[in-house]
Amino acid sequence: MKTKDELIDALLDLAFAEDLGDGDHTTLATIPADAMGRSRLIVKEKGIIAGVDVAEKVLHKVDPSIKMTVLIHDGAEVNPGDIAFTAEGPVRSLLIAERTMLNIMQRMSGVATMTRRYQDKLKGLHTKVLDTRKTTPGMRMLEKDAVRIGGGVNHRIGLFDMILIKDNHEDFAGGIEKAVERAREYCKAHGKEHLKIEVECRNLDDIRKVLEIGGVDRIMFDNFTPELTREAVALVNGKVETESSGGITFDTLRDYGETGVDFISVGALTHSVKGLDMSFKAF
Repeated sequence: MKTKDELIDALLDLAFAEDLGDGDHTTLATIPADAMGRSRLIVKEKGIIAGVDVAEKVLHKVDPSIKMTVLIHDGAEVNPGDIAFTAEGPVRSLLIAERTMLNIMQRMSGVATMTRRYQDKLKGLHTKVLDTRKTTPGMRMLEKDAVRIGGGVNHRIGLFDMILIKDNHEDFAGGIEKAVERAREYCKAHGKEHLKIEVECRNLDDIRKVLEIGGVDRIMFDNFTPELTREAVALVNGKVETESSGGITFDTLRDYGETGVDFISVGALTHSVKGLDMSFKAF
């Protein structure tokens, strides 16, 4: 299995392959090879900055000689006109790196800003907002990082780091009891006892079945109303972690949080995000 750094490196290889092709001919035609210069990352919109550390990877991927000076770190609140960092080096390299670096930073900062907005809505409650697997293909590691930077909590990274038994698994397995039993047997047989097991429940009867079976770490309440969620939380009574999912919007988020549920998963943190506006300009 590839490491996080290897996945990010592969993403950057693909990003530059599709953008650079056989060369940035505009830059090659207009900028002398020995020209040196400076650029700065200018924030143009209020939000949460994310991706500064990745920006350095992008710049050094193009040219290790580029010197970057960080002025604002990931997770900080930013306003229009703020300068996140400066970069100094060969002008050709700065221009080649610009768009890929901005694409990543704008996306990550948009995710972090959205996450902070949702988590702030739950202020004063113990409930944490979770991300999902509804991420941009190839950018999952970066978007998951951005969720953490924004104050949220990561759910599973992928299909490999948690057992999440959803409705389709239950139906194909012949019922929720069989699905849970098989999951426990699988983990034991394959040395995967460290994997947490979560089960999606569609009603209170499902929850009762899961609690009776045991051996589960978290129960997901799928498409429950806030009122039904409150009943479900009381039924679980702290025996396992609880999560609400499905159809929860920013406007209803607080209602769910006030039920006492531990986590609320929100696909909008990553699948419906507007990038934070910023630019990379010479100075």
